[in-house]
Amino acid sequence: MPLNVTPVTPVFGARVSGVDINKPLNDAAFTVIRAAFDEHLVLIFSDQPMTDEQQVAFSERFGPLEGTRGVNPGSGTPFARQSNLDIKSGAVIPADDRRMFYQKANYFWHADSTFKAIPSLCSILTARVVPPAGGATEFASTRAAYDSLNEKEKAAIEDLVIEHDFAYSRGLAGFTFTAEEQALMAPVRHRLVRTNEANGLKSVMIGVHAKCVVGWPEDESRALLDDLLARATRPENSYRHQWRQGDVIVWDNQAAVHRATEYDATQHQRLMQRTTISSGAVANN
Repeated sequence: MPLNVTPVTPVFGARVSGVDINKPLNDAAFTVIRAAFDEHLVLIFSDQPMTDEQQVAFSERFGPLEGTRGVNPGSGTPFARQSNLDIKSGAVIPADDRRMFYQKANYFWHADSTFKAIPSLCSILTARVVPPAGGATEFASTRAAYDSLNEKEKAAIEDLVIEHDFAYSRGLAGFTFTAEEQALMAPVRHRLVRTNEANGLKSVMIGVHAKCVVGWPEDESRALLDDLLARATRPENSYRHQWRQGDVIVWDNQAAVHRATEYDATQHQRLMQRTTISSGAVANN
């Protein structure tokens, strides 16, 4: 079967079939995948159960991996672990455990690692253990949000810089970092408008980590960021994925946002392994 890319919505997202991403990819196949990523922002691969080693190898085709640190259950590994299972024992993590409370902020619309000095290019999430109900992931296009602006509005935001703050976003979920953790998470600044170098298409890098527009009053800043997020997450610009074991999804962290949805973590097991690929571009202050 030839490699095939099939859109899942008229706006963004595509299913990719006819390729085994668990095997080393030749350059021709990866060129098609990378072009589809640049065009569609979210790529879905079904029936591709991965080991950790296979996920790392596939991820590294997109660029260098970020490491994971802090409170995430996968801290100290290449993976950000989205799970209610203890990484060492495999036992279900109690609901009142700090590691589970930390993950509640994933229910907010966000893009991974915008709070880091070097923002990420993309993330890759693999479904290892899937609950029988709930636990879907929703995606939305911030390229569509940019495209919805008129020319005057686009010109007004072209040079804006946004402060992204991980402590701020986790605080919205009621989570508090220790002083030692907080010291590693200073706010960073990035340009709001992003341009895809492959096709010249623009998007806005937003989400819950985006705290404020640098130099703007708080109310005006919040109004703009909320408006852009509302544009991105309109139903016609959104896609909800109900996971099946063996699913793999790649998404653009500079042109899309995503959020987790709830599942019964006391009754069912869930294990998702996420790798995040650095853009290699330093912050613009």
